Amino acid sequence: MSSQTQVKNITLTALQRIKREGGKFSCLTAYDACFARILSAAGVEVLLVGDSLGMVLQGHDSTLPVTMDDMIYHVGCVKRGNLGSLIMADLPFMSYASESQTLENAAALMRAGAHMVKLEGGAWIANTTRLLAERGIPVCAHMGLTPQSVNRIGGFHVQGRDTDQAQLILEEASMLQESGANILLLECVPQSLAKTITDALKIPVVGIGAGPDTTGQIMVLHDVLGISPITPKFVKNFLQDSDNGIPGAIEAYVKAVRSKTFPAQEHSFN
Repeated sequence: MSSQTQVKNITLTALQRIKREGGKFSCLTAYDACFARILSAAGVEVLLVGDSLGMVLQGHDSTLPVTMDDMIYHVGCVKRGNLGSLIMADLPFMSYASESQTLENAAALMRAGAHMVKLEGGAWIANTTRLLAERGIPVCAHMGLTPQSVNRIGGFHVQGRDTDQAQLILEEASMLQESGANILLLECVPQSLAKTITDALKIPVVGIGAGPDTTGQIMVLHDVLGISPITPKFVKNFLQDSDNGIPGAIEAYVKAVRSKTFPAQEHSFN
């Protein structure tokens, strides 16, 4: 049995309270019922059904081949195993290119079991964010390194090291908050920029490769378990030191995030 108390119906209100109180919350990717149960039992507040499934489950070299059918299927699987975590689901590549497409696809993910949707971009998704918020669909805006734009940005590189780019990310983050985003996710940005944005925004900021100062931390499950073929700088293998296998590794991750011991400096970018 888990040594921690399972999460109990985590909502956006609960995450906002953690932000106000200066606490931390954990997020992990989940793609099936079995792991959804393990993660939520270990206390993970947010389960992300990510289009990262295209790489870790399907074997692609990017997230671009993932379809809406793929996402709907895996959201349904996660819902059936979830014990109370908030489920966030990615809108995959080109699934929010028009207003009608955005509403139809976001609604499909919510019907499948998601509690909020995540989409990648900066200022250009402000109108889309506002559209979803007006229809009662919670939104996580994903900025920094955005994998769906990997061909445009030329690979998986840290974003925001240039002063002008950092200022632009800050301004666009504020714009997305004003447009109705409920959470901001920052991927692969310098620690100092992530702290500045986290301090500036009222909404929770979740980081991956963004240093220790964000309200939440998110990782790909396969990275936490040390079974991904590539190990980025910001990854820590929690399974190698676990005395209780996979459940113990997940509990260790949750504890490390809440106690602010992960990520450490060696997992951050300057």
